[in-house]
Amino acid sequence: MTLSQYFPIFTWGRAYTRTALSNDLMAALIVTIMLIPQSLAYALLAGLPPEAGLYASIVPIMLYAVFGTSRALAVGPVAVVSLMTAAALSNIVEQGTMGYAVAALSLAGLSGVILLAMGLFRLGFVANFLSHPVIAGFITASGIIIAASQLKHILGIDAQGHNLLELVISIFENLSTTNWITALIGILATAFLFWVRRGLKPLLTTLGLGATLTGVMVKAGPVLVVVATTLAVWLFGLAESGVKIVGEVPQSLPPLTLPSFSPDLLGQLLLPAFLISVIGFVESISVAQTLAAKKRQRIDPDQELIGLGAANIGASLTGGFPVTGGFSRSVVNFDAGAETPAAGAFTAVGLAIAALALTPLIYFLPKATLAATIIVAVLSLVDFSILKRSWAYSKADFAAVLATILITLGMGVEAGVSAGVGLSILLHLYKSSKPHIAEVGQVPGTEHFRNILRHDVLTHPEIVTLRVDESLYFANARFLEEKIQNRVAADKTVRHVILQCSAINEIDFSALESLEAINERLDEMNVKLHLSEVKGPVMDRLQRAHFLSDLTGQVFLSQYEAVESLMKSGG
Repeated sequence: MTLSQYFPIFTWGRAYTRTALSNDLMAALIVTIMLIPQSLAYALLAGLPPEAGLYASIVPIMLYAVFGTSRALAVGPVAVVSLMTAAALSNIVEQGTMGYAVAALSLAGLSGVILLAMGLFRLGFVANFLSHPVIAGFITASGIIIAASQLKHILGIDAQGHNLLELVISIFENLSTTNWITALIGILATAFLFWVRRGLKPLLTTLGLGATLTGVMVKAGPVLVVVATTLAVWLFGLAESGVKIVGEVPQSLPPLTLPSFSPDLLGQLLLPAFLISVIGFVESISVAQTLAAKKRQRIDPDQELIGLGAANIGASLTGGFPVTGGFSRSVVNFDAGAETPAAGAFTAVGLAIAALALTPLIYFLPKATLAATIIVAVLSLVDFSILKRSWAYSKADFAAVLATILITLGMGVEAGVSAGVGLSILLHLYKSSKPHIAEVGQVPGTEHFRNILRHDVLTHPEIVTLRVDESLYFANARFLEEKIQNRVAADKTVRHVILQCSAINEIDFSALESLEAINERLDEMNVKLHLSEVKGPVMDRLQRAHFLSDLTGQVFLSQYEAVESLMKSGG
C-alpha cells in the first residue's frame, strides 16, 4: 500500500502544471460566486446561523482535496443532507440554541467517523443496498419537502413540520399573517432565478457574449439577486416593516470547535448520522463517477469514503455541519474547467476571503432571498418521470419508488430513507427468491442451448435441462426444489435432470442442503440428477461437502457434453 493511495494529492500534485493552475483558478472563481449565497441558504435550511454554511464550505473542501480521488467533485453543504440535518436535530434539541449548534457539530463528526471507518474497512459496497430508483424517489420527495419548508420564508410567516402534510397545514394556518413585502421580495427573487436558469444564457448569447463570460454571469444570478434585494431592504428600511433579514454575521475565519462526546447525544444521533453518511456517499460517488467517466479518470469508492469522512470531521472541528459532494456545484466546477482538486482548495480560499471581508455586506440580506435560492436549486432535483419509467420497466421497482416517495412525504426524510434502504433490500430478496429458471434445449446444428419457450430447439423426452439464472442461497433454494418437483412429477418419462449452472456464482449451505434433498427425491423417483458448466469457485465449495459423492448423476464440463453422453448411454 503506497502513500499516494491514501493521499491522492501526491499523485496529481506531482504533475501539476501552469495550465492546470490557470484552469483551476477560473473554475474556483465561478464556483465561489455560486457558493456564497448557496452556503448561506443551506445553513438556513439546516436550522443554523448563515455563517455555518460558509464555515462548512472551507476546511472540508481543503481536506477533500488532500484525500479525495475525484478531480471535479465540490464538497460542501447540499440540500438533502441539510434537510436531514434539520430533521435529525429538531427532534433532539431546540433550534436556535447553543445545544443545536453543538449537536450539528456532533452529527458531522459522527458521520465523518462512520465514513472514515467504512473507507478503511473497504465497506463502500454498503451504499449498493440503496437502489437507484429508490434513491431517485427519495430525492424527489425530499426536494418537494425542502421547497415547501421554504415557503414560510417566502411569505414571512411562522410554519413548522417534518413532513409535507404538517408543513402544508401549518402554512395554511398561518397564511393570514403573511408579510406582503416579504412575499413580493420572495416571489420576484424566485421568478428571476428561474428566468436566469432558462432565459439569461440565450439572451447573452444573442447579444454576442462569449461562452465563458455567459457562464459566469448565469452562475452569478443568485449573487445579483442577493445584491439587489439587500440594497432594497437597506435603502427603504424594509426590515422595520417586518422583512426578516440575516442580521449580523461574524466577520471571521472558521473557529476551532469541538463536538459533544456525550454518550446520550451520540446514541440519539447514531442512526441519523449513518443515514446521512450513506445518502451523502451515494450522491457524491454518483456525481464523481459520472464526471470522471467524461475524462476517462478513475474513482476509488473506498478512498472517496475516506475523503468525505475527513471532510465531515473537518466540518465538526470548524463550526460546520454534515457535508458531501454536491451535484450542481460539481457540474459547474467541471464545466468551468477544473482539472484537479486544487480548484476546490482555491474555492475554499475565496470563501475564506468572503467570510473575512464580505459578511458585513449581507446584514440586510432578506431570508426570503435565501429561501428563493433553495427552492430554485432543489426543484431541479424533483423528477416524477422516474415513476413513469419504472412502471414501464418493472412494476416491483415502481412500487418501491412510489412507496419511498409517499413515506418520505408523509412521514419525513428519516422514515423515507430508512424505508428506502429496507425496500431496496426487500426488492432484491424478492427478485432473487424467485429466480428465472428456464428449461432449455439444443439449437439445431450448434452446441448452444436456449429456452424452449423462446426458440425452436431439440429436446429429449427422458432428459430435462433447467438453467438457473441466479446464485442459489437460502431465499431461493426452496423455489428450485418446488420447480424441479413439479416438472418431474408431471412427466413420468423423465429419467435425467440436468442443472445447467453457467449463471450460478455461489451456492450457500442452505442451497446445498436443498440440492441434497433434490438428489434424494429424484433418486426415489428413479431419476438421476446431473450438473453441467459448474464454475470453478462453486465446484471448489461443493468438493468440501459430501454432495458430489452422493450425487446420483455426473458433473459435466459443458451442457452439450452432458446431453451427448446421456443420449449415447441410452437416455
